[in-house]
Amino acid sequence: METYEQTARNTPRRKPERASYDVALAHAVIDEAYVCHFGYLAGGEPRVLPTLHARVGDTLYLHGSTGSRPLLAARDAGLPVCVVVTLIDGLVLARAQFNHSANYRSVVVHGTARLVTDEAERAKAFDALVDKVAAGRAADSRPPDRRESAQTALLALPLTEVSVKVRTGGAIDDAEDAHLPHWAGVVPLKLTRGLPVPAPAQDVPLPGYLRPELGPWHSPTTLRGRHVVLEPLDHPHAPGLFEALDDAEVWAHLGSPRPGSVPDMAKIVAAALADPDRVPFVQREPDSGRIIGSTSFYAIDPVNRAVAIGHTMVGRAWWRTGVNTESKLLMLRHAFETLGALRVEWHTDIRNQRSQNAIARLGAQREGIMRAHKRRPDGSQRDTVLYSMIADEWPTARERLAAALNAGGVSCSVSPIP
Repeated sequence: METYEQTARNTPRRKPERASYDVALAHAVIDEAYVCHFGYLAGGEPRVLPTLHARVGDTLYLHGSTGSRPLLAARDAGLPVCVVVTLIDGLVLARAQFNHSANYRSVVVHGTARLVTDEAERAKAFDALVDKVAAGRAADSRPPDRRESAQTALLALPLTEVSVKVRTGGAIDDAEDAHLPHWAGVVPLKLTRGLPVPAPAQDVPLPGYLRPELGPWHSPTTLRGRHVVLEPLDHPHAPGLFEALDDAEVWAHLGSPRPGSVPDMAKIVAAALADPDRVPFVQREPDSGRIIGSTSFYAIDPVNRAVAIGHTMVGRAWWRTGVNTESKLLMLRHAFETLGALRVEWHTDIRNQRSQNAIARLGAQREGIMRAHKRRPDGSQRDTVLYSMIADEWPTARERLAAALNAGGVSCSVSPIP
């Protein structure tokens, strides 16, 4: 195990048993955190500033403005600094207030920071800072021009005098407090990324490096056929979906009111993307790339290896074509053969006979009716018809669907949003 040399400055006076000089541990904490604080002296007075940072090898780079006092002070002989990086992993609640604490990982770095002037080193450090925001972002964004580069400065601090301090575990109460009727334990804390929110007028799909890391059941994928391509739904698809689905009959049995504008459709898209229990697709024509509709996996249950297919809406121009048949064939194949599903479900409004006929033609079995299952957009209560297909039935259904496509067979393209 590689370790840092222990010095007078990097040896903690309080709780020294929590200290570590493990290089790998220090690097891990620095790399996980997004913000650090660095202290320095200015005119004999202490200053502490928060800033973004990135590590390249054994060098810590600190981002700043060319007009800031610490960066100006570092131009000559360098600037003595102390940098602190802290991650809070939990709040520790003890029975006695004095024993309340926090679980944490903290790195303290002492040294002299130098101003980075070499252009090659600056470019490498800027890439590291941008990739710290999102891995792969440096290659997927415009680099700074001369004016922007002139306004930005970098400090480089060698990682040589470093210590790590870690606190883990639960509450530590004094023996005489153990009987007190107060809850004690740990409230875990974790830094997580939320769902990306696109900028206005965004027409670029969400990059793969910004998509959350999900298991195979919840991960979007692209499914390709001769009549239709299913690709992960995204915010820029709203205008195309609005154009394809702007027909009252398309929305007759769907679970959302007919959108009156592209912004209304954008809200429907945003709701689909925000649903953690749904994998939505946009449907396109393979040759033209034109958007023709949307469909989804939902009610995803990896433990019981079950999933539902629905939220389907296809433009009327593509009804009674091979689009719906092939879409379901692609999704069923992905569910049964890629995910290893044992059961696939469909849910449809009892009033939507066209949808029920289409689901039955897929080879699904009608299981029953869920009475007063959910509310329709008009305020009435909907009875939902439940269909399913199990893994043992899939081979026969697959052959029938493939034969229908090869023979030019068609099916209804409208299934309701559940």
